[in-house]
Amino acid sequence: MASSPFEQNIIAMVWDCDKTLISSYMQEPLFRHFNVDGAQFWKEVNGLKAYYGRQGISVNQDTSYLNHILTYVKAGLFKGLNNRLLREFGKELVFYPGLPEFFGEIKKLIEDDPKYKAFDIRLEHYVVSTGFAETIRGSAIAPFVEGIFGCEFIEVPASVGYPQDGDSGHGEISQIACALDNTSKTRYLFEINKGSNKYPDTIDVNSTIAREVRRVPFENMVYVADGPSDVPAFSILNYNGGSTFAVYPAGDVNAFKQVDALRRDGRVQMFGEADYRPAKQSWLWLTEKARAIADSIAAKKQAAIKNSASNPPTHLN
Repeated sequence: MASSPFEQNIIAMVWDCDKTLISSYMQEPLFRHFNVDGAQFWKEVNGLKAYYGRQGISVNQDTSYLNHILTYVKAGLFKGLNNRLLREFGKELVFYPGLPEFFGEIKKLIEDDPKYKAFDIRLEHYVVSTGFAETIRGSAIAPFVEGIFGCEFIEVPASVGYPQDGDSGHGEISQIACALDNTSKTRYLFEINKGSNKYPDTIDVNSTIAREVRRVPFENMVYVADGPSDVPAFSILNYNGGSTFAVYPAGDVNAFKQVDALRRDGRVQMFGEADYRPAKQSWLWLTEKARAIADSIAAKKQAAIKNSASNPPTHLN
C-alpha cells in the first residue's frame, strides 16, 4: 500500500484581515499618504456597479476597487504608487489588542506541549484577504504567518512576447496581478488543505487528492473572520468538519448583532470580541479549539501506532 505523502499533523488557523486583525481598513494609510478623501473614494467604488451596468457591463463588486485604484494612479491622485509603498503602508496598520503576540503564543502552546511534541504536531497561521498582500507583508503580523494571500499589482507589464530585454525596472502599479473576492477566498482554503501552497510545482489546487492524504484536513482548520462577506469560507469549513469563529469590535452593538445572527443561522460556531489578550473570550475559545484539534490528531496517531503492531506472544497454560 502506498504511503501517505503527509503526516497530517498540522493545525491551520486562517485569518481574514480587515476588521478581524485590524480595527479599520488597510487602505487608510494609502489615502493618508496621498491626501485623498477615503469616504469619497469608497462612494465612487460603490457606484461603479450601476455606472458600468448602464453600459451593459457587469463588474465584480468585491474587486472593482482595485481598478478604481489604477484609475486614481492614472489620474495622478496616487502618483508614484508602487509595491514598495504598499508594503511600507503595512507599518501603519494598528492591530487589535493581543496581536501580533497571540500568533506566537498559540503556536508555542501547541508546539511546546510534550504530548503534542511527541507527534510533531504544529500550528500554522495564514492570512486570506481581499485587501493588499503587500501591505500585510509589511505589517507586524507578517513574521508570524506561513502564507499571505491577497490582491497584488504589477508595476512593469511583460511586453508582447515578453522578450528578455533585461528591463525589470520599477514604476507605478499598472495592472492587477491577483484579485480575491469573497468567494475566491475559498480557493486558498483548498490550497492549504491539499498542500499546493507548499508544493506549487507538484500539486495544483485542482488536483484530485484523496481527503485522507491531504496535508491539512479541513477538520484541522480554523477560520476566523468578522462578517457576512466571509460566509463562503465559513460554509466550506462548516460543511467539511472545520471550525469557524467570528469577531466583533468591543462595545459595537451593531457588529455584535451581526455576528450573533451568523451564529444563530449556523454560519459560525462561536464568536467573541476582537481582543486576543490572554484569558479574553477569543483567546480562550481559540486556544481550546487548537488543543482539541491537537488532542484529536494525537489520538489518531496513537491508534495508528497501536493498530500497526500485533499482540505479543504469551505463555500458554
